[in-house]
Amino acid sequence: MSLTAALLILVAGIVAGAVNVIIGGGSLITFPTLLALGYPPVLANVTNCVGMNPGNVSGVLSYRPELVGQRDRAIRLGSAVLLGGLCGAVLLLALPASVFRAVVPLLIACAALLMAVQPWLRRWIEQRNDGATAPGAMLWLAMYLSGVYGGYFGAAQGVILMAVMAVFIDDSLQRLNGTKNLLTLVVNGVATILFICTTSIAWMAAVLIGVGTFVGGFIGGKVGHRIPDRALRWVVVGAGLGIAAYLEFQAP
Repeated sequence: MSLTAALLILVAGIVAGAVNVIIGGGSLITFPTLLALGYPPVLANVTNCVGMNPGNVSGVLSYRPELVGQRDRAIRLGSAVLLGGLCGAVLLLALPASVFRAVVPLLIACAALLMAVQPWLRRWIEQRNDGATAPGAMLWLAMYLSGVYGGYFGAAQGVILMAVMAVFIDDSLQRLNGTKNLLTLVVNGVATILFICTTSIAWMAAVLIGVGTFVGGFIGGKVGHRIPDRALRWVVVGAGLGIAAYLEFQAP
């Protein structure tokens, strides 16, 4: 690997780590970078997943105050995304990339729109349930499917996780963002273990991404805390629609 390529991957990792903590979607910085440097798509996807873990760790550490009091929620939702992430990683190794790639832009766009209408949709759900919290089984299933997506492709899984939780959970978006960072770590972690045991990884690139995302995660944590809930919602919506458009019209 040349020095220029190494620097590109490192810088991409720093930016991606910050973006992941704030809104999600940082993989759409590192993944295309690896593709541009000549890595095959599946190898780039797997390597990117492995390299994202240090950034996820720093993101969780940056949002520790928002995670206080969320132990039961983290365990319940973590079990869903853990199983989903494992299933998604298995699908990545077993199926042609084109099978899921075709629906990825639509899934991300739907997630972004879901985030946009979250306040109205939540009121409708509460009215249908006489003000009670939405059924736990629906939330668990939605989080499981989000985990499947994250284990398979991973890009913008933070947008999807935030959208799902914002609809079903009555809490501030900053606290949900902390939960999102933790759940993303769970998904990437279980997928990484499977990938390390079963397939090839470009370790030098993975290490550079890891170092970059770890630094970027702390940077994103400091910036993300300052974003109001209303602004954070629309940042997530805009990012999701932008990511969907990128995948539909520009991604290889």
